[in-house]
Amino acid sequence: MGLLATFRSLFSRAKKPVVLGIALGSGGAKGMAHLGALKAFAEAGLSFGVVTGTSIGSIVGALYCKGYSWADMAGIVDNINKKEFAKNLRPFADMSPIESFLEGYVEGDIPSLPLPFAACATDAATNQCVVLREGKTARALTASAAIPPFFRGVEIGGAKLYDGAFSNAIPADVCREMGARAGLGLALSAHAKADEDKGRIERLVGSAIGAFTPVETLPDAKTRGYAAADVMLRPNLYDFKATDISRAATDAMFEIGYREAKERLPEIQAAISAARKKGKKRGRA
Repeated sequence: MGLLATFRSLFSRAKKPVVLGIALGSGGAKGMAHLGALKAFAEAGLSFGVVTGTSIGSIVGALYCKGYSWADMAGIVDNINKKEFAKNLRPFADMSPIESFLEGYVEGDIPSLPLPFAACATDAATNQCVVLREGKTARALTASAAIPPFFRGVEIGGAKLYDGAFSNAIPADVCREMGARAGLGLALSAHAKADEDKGRIERLVGSAIGAFTPVETLPDAKTRGYAAADVMLRPNLYDFKATDISRAATDAMFEIGYREAKERLPEIQAAISAARKKGKKRGRA
């Protein structure tokens, strides 16, 4: 390349885009709000270079990294036989059928995904967060979503892993560690019912479930995500449970997620601009 061409290339080179990361939180069927948010992001032309997720968030995140759009994912949900799925919800069920189902959409290992991805699970022995970035994608997703007492733990690398919500419910900190310069979080349980707002039966069921849960919720399981995210989306899903799989409920949660993301777009754009300015300052330093 000649001197003149080299000089021109220095000034015509495209700006490097800010690496935008998203951490998709746990919440079972409330994950329909994730799909609504992804629709709003797609309409705004936003895409993500780093994706992390916990439980249902890990499943949505892996599908996104594989190349599925929000509409593709909504189609997958529509095609699930919800009655058959509900029948299989029994204490400490094996996750193998779910792993086989997921394998049909995200076959292969995590490093083979087109985008950097990590799923978070909880180690039964240490109660600490395990960040899964290697190994079979479908198996990592089942470990991240194995919520006791509905499902058994999933064995990976000699460890028994359970749902990541107990240790890192919205893994925005993992996004940062993986190179995101601007990070979003999407919390599905930000408006969960307080114990005093629950009915007597609901409290008794919660206590019974807690007695059979082999892992505990860490004090910073949610707060670490808030601390690491530039913008934390908090769709108001107060009226819904993680087990609400009726069409009316899933449609409503999708719309709530869409509206929350749409309304927060100015904050997200501001976070991207701030990250870009920081990058320029570092470049001049």
